[in-house]
Amino acid sequence: MNFPLNIEPLTPCIGAKITRADLQNPTPSMTSAIRAALVEHQVLFFEDQPELSPSEQVTFAKTFGELHVHPAAPADNQHPELFVIHAHKDSKVANGNGWHTDVSCDAKPPMATMLQMRHVPSTGGDTLFASMFAAYESLSPALQTFLQRLTARHESEHVYRGRYSDRGVDDSKREYPSHSHPVVRTHPENGRLALYVNPSFTTRINELRADESQALLEYLYKHQQRVEFQARFAWKENAIALWDNRSTQHFALWDYWPEERLGHRVTILGDKPYFDAAQAKPRRGLTKLARRL
Repeated sequence: MNFPLNIEPLTPCIGAKITRADLQNPTPSMTSAIRAALVEHQVLFFEDQPELSPSEQVTFAKTFGELHVHPAAPADNQHPELFVIHAHKDSKVANGNGWHTDVSCDAKPPMATMLQMRHVPSTGGDTLFASMFAAYESLSPALQTFLQRLTARHESEHVYRGRYSDRGVDDSKREYPSHSHPVVRTHPENGRLALYVNPSFTTRINELRADESQALLEYLYKHQQRVEFQARFAWKENAIALWDNRSTQHFALWDYWPEERLGHRVTILGDKPYFDAAQAKPRRGLTKLARRL
């Protein structure tokens, strides 16, 4: 396709829909434009796509960088980077059913995730996305300054141990990743600051007592989940979402039981989260929403 992408913001805070993108035949200029839109809008939605084969999805994702292999989920022998998202009437759990940032327990968590939904329920199964830029920028300057000095532990055994036993995974001897990251991380591509704790993987703030850590994390989780920071996406068959794990959290609703939901997911490897004090000054470009709250 030779004509430019059409980018339509979904909310003033987060999300955009993109049309006219040929993801089966990505060009460097198209990939560059999509990456710029991803950094700006944090999550992108493509609803006019054909069903991508596993190799096509992997090939497109690789235009953004090296791919990440999930530390717990069953892997496809031909495409180990591909993670099949599948929930049905006999499932014990549904992937993504809780606020989280993908695999934040890794030393280098994923930069972005690409999910194409191949089968959707007749109703329900939406995914919520929340902006961690907006969550951070709407805090008081005093609390921002305090949080900048903190790190948090992100663990995964409590999430992954036994999670995929019904899909043939024997993890009795497997060790799962656990790492500490800044509570406030700097986005490496635009310098904006984002809250980087989530209720699925974050277990405690390292510099505080256990009771203090629990109280602060509970406040931050409640704050992060404000509807003003969110976009909600109603999936259609073959729709694709591409989200930036460095600045978002998401929640896949499991409100469609006993119906089925099936998708293919790949994630792009990221870098080690860091906080850059040079970016800690108040930003002239704060969102209108953040200034109002």
